[in-house]
Amino acid sequence: MPSYSIREINTILKGELIGDTTQKIEGPEEIQKASTNHITLIGSTKYLKYWAASKACATLIDFNVDMEPGDNRALIKVKNVDLAMAELLKLFNPATPVFDIDIHPTAVVHETAKIGDGCKIGANCYIGKDVALGKGVTLYPNVCVFDETSVGDSTIIWSGTVIRERCMIGSHCIFHSNVSIGADGFGYRPCDDGKGLVKIPQIGNVIIGHDVEIGANSCVDRGKFSATIVGDGCKIDNLVQIAHNSIMGRSCIMAGHSGLAGSVTLGDGVIIGGSASIKDHTTIHSGATVCAGSGVMNDVEAGKTVLGYPAQDARDMLKQWAAVRQLVKCKKTVS
Repeated sequence: MPSYSIREINTILKGELIGDTTQKIEGPEEIQKASTNHITLIGSTKYLKYWAASKACATLIDFNVDMEPGDNRALIKVKNVDLAMAELLKLFNPATPVFDIDIHPTAVVHETAKIGDGCKIGANCYIGKDVALGKGVTLYPNVCVFDETSVGDSTIIWSGTVIRERCMIGSHCIFHSNVSIGADGFGYRPCDDGKGLVKIPQIGNVIIGHDVEIGANSCVDRGKFSATIVGDGCKIDNLVQIAHNSIMGRSCIMAGHSGLAGSVTLGDGVIIGGSASIKDHTTIHSGATVCAGSGVMNDVEAGKTVLGYPAQDARDMLKQWAAVRQLVKCKKTVS
């Protein structure tokens, strides 16, 4: 395991070093769990009270926070604690699993598939007809990429992921375990005789931009026609559903258990909180935020924050909740 002096770490982070420690730092840890060889972070003033009792030899701290380091302990003051910690975590990030050979002999690769230089394909992978993998693509064991799909340079796809036919995946993407790309959209209509359901064929595909990360067990369904689109730089958490013909702009965030129904449109930089649900054919314009657990039934203006079920302006919703609490108190007083 690598270790660094506090001065080496400060040089990398370009912070302001307050105090000093002779302890070699072997990794970051939470302030209450840290040992003497750990560096921690204090992201807000509410964690200051834990510093005196913490065993950590050093901490990252915001420039605006005033605190003494203590004996043989150090502070690194930075402009953004979270971003500095991200840089620090890169130093201690363990290596990814090693491929003994580039293409495992149990992988099934169709003779028409085009495999770029430096690709790594793990055990029991399936690469279908006319698939094109760019340079440096990594497929961990048990990944399936079906016919006529293209995957851009340096994309990493973890075990259990299935990418269905005719999908287009950008460069430098990361798909975590058991992601589903291009499954049929959910489309049914009642039969004329009322005795069953007719499945609507889903003949479109999925287009995913560059630098997209999709968490484990999330699904992006193919379009009924044309494409379901995930824009460049989008970050999608675990257990997220993106339905057929939805379109996500650039750098959107979707937290776990959230979902888009069919034909939803997100502008650039939209944030969808955990367990939020978005009604079909709804547009959420650029820069808007949907708070966790909310249900969006109507279009959301650019830059607006909505909350509740059904979702509305967050400030109005909070006022309503406060008013309800007051009514409950009044009722108890009267009773």
